Amino acid sequence: MLECPATCPIVVSYRDDALSFPVGQLHRVGASNPDRDPREVDETKRNVLKLVAVAGVLGAAAGGLVGGGLQYAQPPLVGVTSFPRTQLIDIDGSALTMARVTSEYNISTGSVITFNYPLRNEPNFFLNLQPAVSGGPGATNVPYGIGPQKSVVAYSAICQHLGCPAPAIAYYPPGTCPQTPGGYAYYIHCSCHGSTYNAANQAANLTGPAVLPLPQVVLEWQTSDDTIFATGMTPSSPTVNGHLDTLLGDYSVGNSSPLVRQSPIILCSFP
Repeated sequence: MLECPATCPIVVSYRDDALSFPVGQLHRVGASNPDRDPREVDETKRNVLKLVAVAGVLGAAAGGLVGGGLQYAQPPLVGVTSFPRTQLIDIDGSALTMARVTSEYNISTGSVITFNYPLRNEPNFFLNLQPAVSGGPGATNVPYGIGPQKSVVAYSAICQHLGCPAPAIAYYPPGTCPQTPGGYAYYIHCSCHGSTYNAANQAANLTGPAVLPLPQVVLEWQTSDDTIFATGMTPSSPTVNGHLDTLLGDYSVGNSSPLVRQSPIILCSFP
């Protein structure tokens, strides 16, 4: 050990013995040393405290990320487990009957008539393709049609291309536009991007860019009291646009759903 005189600058005044480490070597004194100068820093304790603090921050951040990740990885699913049997209500609030349908609506009805089913954010067209006059344009015995002439049908009012809803997508009566896509005088047309659907044949595609037909609602005519119900979707119907499943994405409409009248957005622009 290097001997130092009493005047050696590394001799500490509060200790009787000289420092026992080589001159020029830095040294931190542990907390267990009873002779530690209170001005000296306990490096071990400081490092431990640093690690604890960093671990706490990382843990909080990780917890937040995990919590946030779980929130988006498993969002609550809102919807129904099966299709409800929903009675349709006329625009005036009374029960919709087939007698009123045949007197109020036909192939020439220009308004957009919709009802929501099976969920509150899933609008559907309500159409009666019955000819306005004998021998005029129109359709009977339509697939899944109901009524005396099987001309009453319902299709999703959300375009299968990018999800434009009614009234941007609308039913076009005969003579609405000079174009007759596929040779059909009446059809469902979306003014957003030009997709067109065959109103008389399960809303099959007439023009793109949509490649899927509109989902079709199964209607039931209860002849005992002439009322009309929505009871499901046809087996060949695709999922309603914007939904992972037609039954998921909002709350059920319940036991009844009213008809709503809107003015269509008409644009005679076809691909």
